[in-house]
Amino acid sequence: MTVWNDLVGQEPTIATLSRAVADETAMTHAWLFTGPPGSGRSTAARAFAAALQCPDGGCGTCIECRTALDGSHADVKVVSTQGLSIKVAEMRELVQEAALRPSVGRWRVIIIEDADRLTAYSDAPANALLKALEEPTPRTVWMLCAPSLEDVIITIRSRSRHVRLRTPAIAAVAELLQRRDGADPAMALYAARAAQSHVGLARRLARDEGARIRRHDVISMATKIVGVGDAIGAAADLAQIADEESSASGAERDAAERARLLELLGADPTARTQPPHIRSQVSALEKEQKTRATRFARDMIDRSLVDLTSIYRDALVTSLGSGVALVNPDAIDKVRALAGVFSPEGLLAAMDAINEARDRINANVPPLLALEAMALQLRVPRDLGA
Repeated sequence: MTVWNDLVGQEPTIATLSRAVADETAMTHAWLFTGPPGSGRSTAARAFAAALQCPDGGCGTCIECRTALDGSHADVKVVSTQGLSIKVAEMRELVQEAALRPSVGRWRVIIIEDADRLTAYSDAPANALLKALEEPTPRTVWMLCAPSLEDVIITIRSRSRHVRLRTPAIAAVAELLQRRDGADPAMALYAARAAQSHVGLARRLARDEGARIRRHDVISMATKIVGVGDAIGAAADLAQIADEESSASGAERDAAERARLLELLGADPTARTQPPHIRSQVSALEKEQKTRATRFARDMIDRSLVDLTSIYRDALVTSLGSGVALVNPDAIDKVRALAGVFSPEGLLAAMDAINEARDRINANVPPLLALEAMALQLRVPRDLGA
């Protein structure tokens, strides 16, 4: 066992990072991990952090490795953005922390899992980070994760060493699900294929029947959007699926956070009204929770749109007679139905409409508005009888 066990299909990346661990002359103060969603950007960063702290270069079993991997190591800070962007105040705190010497480990490591969100609404957080990169602190390492180089401003990426991850093979992801999560081989293969090698989503599909049902409902929409009413209904269904999942995921956590805050403040949780200073803190917490829920719902919509794109992709592959494997072989009837009523150009236009909706939502367009505009462009030329 090593810290690299969960990083599947990334042998060149593992070799590069292992060299840096073994030879400090190959180290640098900032690393930028890029790759498609689910390729393992944050997994690679955490494994690298663990290997840097490990006396044996990443054995995977010592206390340094285990605490670095689970985020509890004193000198490894993992920033996973809860909101839609990283705030400048949060970045300034990280810069101050980065200036400190390691307390127990060999390195102080700061991992930013969503570096592409540094400039979502303001350049101020990125500028705060830039100052730290221009004047690096000895024994401090920044690890930034983003989908692509273009998602990070040029001044930051020019001061970072780039590590590009690739999409792992479906077989490799399936093997990981079997080995790590104990998934049945058939279920592991289905989940890996349906998730298009996104390791996190594949794990969720393999373990959660509700997630599999929701995915089936999403791809089934493609053959049911015939009229304007169907399009408006499909958009509402997509938004509702995301809202329900966000509520179900966050309700228990939000209640626990509120109870913990009241306990720390010494407040009576059963009181009908709270003193002003407690109300202000509770209000701030509720604001953070609302922002987190908004981001989670948007992420859920984006995942649903990726699933929806996959069935049009399969229909295009079928229409062209390509030998490329299907993402949705279990929905072959729907795939053939779409291929029968859409021309290849029409299928490409449908995929473009979905990608445009994703871009609009990412640009802060109200999700339902973007989904309705998309669904109207996905109407099938004639009733499929689905």
